[in-house]
Amino acid sequence: MGFFDQLFGKQGGEEQQAALPWQPLRSLNDLEAALAQSENEKIVLFKHSTRCSISSMAKKRLERSWDYAEGQGPKMYFLDLIAYREISNAIAEELGVMHQSPQLIVVQNGQALMDCSHSDIRWEELQAVL
Repeated sequence: MGFFDQLFGKQGGEEQQAALPWQPLRSLNDLEAALAQSENEKIVLFKHSTRCSISSMAKKRLERSWDYAEGQGPKMYFLDLIAYREISNAIAEELGVMHQSPQLIVVQNGQALMDCSHSDIRWEELQAVL
């Protein structure tokens, strides 16, 4: 056990954080299935640019804030928009939202309830809509 672990009372090293259960969007069929899922519950789409440091920061901030137990919480769909640009375009068209990167979109009944981008992507904002 390290000095800081002793000082702050952690036992056995670092605490385990629940991993954010990203569901990848890799095809238009995946997107259709996600939008169909939104008929039963709110879903979250995260459009990520693997070439953008702001996008990486927003993704890491969401992952650090994830506090649901395994199998709990909203369905979180992840789109690598560099690899799957046609899906990003379909999201913009289907939901009537302007393309941004990074972008977080909450969807219910096939409609965008909220979309935000860049530094506006915050866990607190997402929680308020869910």
